[in-house]
Amino acid sequence: MNALPPQPLSPLDGRYRPAIAPLTEHLSEAGLNRARVEVEVEWLLHLTDHKLFGTSPLPRETKDKLRLAYLDFGQDAIDELADTERTTRHDVKAVEYFVRARLSRLELDHLAELTHFALTSEDVNSTSYALTVKRAVNDVWLPAFRGVIDKLRRMALDLADAPMLSRTHGQPATPTTMGKEIGVFVWRLERVLQRIEQTEYLAKFSGATGTWSAHLAAEPQVAWPNITREFVEGPLGLTFNPLTTQIESHDWQAELYDHVKHAGAILHNLAQDIWTYISLGFFTQIPVVGATGSSTMPHKINPIKFENAEANFEIAGGLFATLAQTLVTSRMQRDLTDSTTQRNIGVAFGHSLLALTNISGGLDQISLAREVLLDDLDHNWEVLAEAIQTVIRAEVVAGRSSISDPYALLKELTRGHRIGAPELAEFVNGLDISDEAKSRLVALTPAAYTGLAESIVRSKLQK
Repeated sequence: MNALPPQPLSPLDGRYRPAIAPLTEHLSEAGLNRARVEVEVEWLLHLTDHKLFGTSPLPRETKDKLRLAYLDFGQDAIDELADTERTTRHDVKAVEYFVRARLSRLELDHLAELTHFALTSEDVNSTSYALTVKRAVNDVWLPAFRGVIDKLRRMALDLADAPMLSRTHGQPATPTTMGKEIGVFVWRLERVLQRIEQTEYLAKFSGATGTWSAHLAAEPQVAWPNITREFVEGPLGLTFNPLTTQIESHDWQAELYDHVKHAGAILHNLAQDIWTYISLGFFTQIPVVGATGSSTMPHKINPIKFENAEANFEIAGGLFATLAQTLVTSRMQRDLTDSTTQRNIGVAFGHSLLALTNISGGLDQISLAREVLLDDLDHNWEVLAEAIQTVIRAEVVAGRSSISDPYALLKELTRGHRIGAPELAEFVNGLDISDEAKSRLVALTPAAYTGLAESIVRSKLQK
């Protein structure tokens, strides 16, 4: 058997590539290396802007040309770094040589020794990972997440008045509205969204063991913690971590990944619920022209987007859990477990983004079958037992009824029995309660027994 030509091992780089492609701009190996080049260039410029070691700020035109090292980072740069790393066997050292080469081309060789000055690899990596994750989250993942929430909000408001039989424990229960049930997910997701939006992206920049030792050896009179804080929080726009070992402690990453995992778990719940509602006929699926639901059953339209989302949220959740657990531990001042672990950040976000894409697409392909919901309600009049026994209780307390055990009375009538409107009306009319209470109960239907469902949705979700 002939060997296959080179193929992607991960489905994210194969069949799902179009859905997750925007993430590769930031969370790929090339995206990480571009950020590393950015950090190295900006650190050198920061040092010269402070006129350290007899240097002077570079002219703006020269700065702009040097910044092209990361602003115009393309395939040639990717290939060059790969070739260099084959020799160095060290990715950050390859980046240092890459920047030195750019300085030489601009006849700035006198500044070459300021490249990677007083830094350890983790200074560059912590800033680069913080930059790439921040940009991936803010530019790609959050817009997709907000898009799903907005779509669900519109659906909740549109269906706020659509009565639906609840199923607690899978059994008929007090009616609600489809919009209110969708609204619950919106409410949950927006809480998690706030936490993700408040993420601090931390970086350290304090040398080999977090002590600025090399910095002070080179220039004892400089307030290096201030210089580095200014750099991390200024040009890079990150949050500075002043107290670390060789590595930034990664706690911010664990916090972020836990929140993203939580968001995925909520949407996993949504995907299962929508799938179930489709199976009950509550939602109809809108056929996609040319699509095939089953290889043998031509009639089928399968809810594959919700199934795909469900599975990919599970994969992403597992990866995020591993990232959060592994990254917060490092033996003494440093071990390398975080290095290979962090290379999977893009994989975790890739599966999460793929799931968001499928959820969004699935929501576009369903339509509420209101008549099915109403028919379901009409076959379950026994759910009004709750309302009747509660009204009786109120009547007893008010002195308008002498019924001793309203709950038991309704339990005997309805538990395990199917009853309809005539039977319920006959039962109500025979109760020892006021005429006004009887009128209210006889007028009640399962479809009308939705309480404040609609108004809750409109008051909490309307913008």
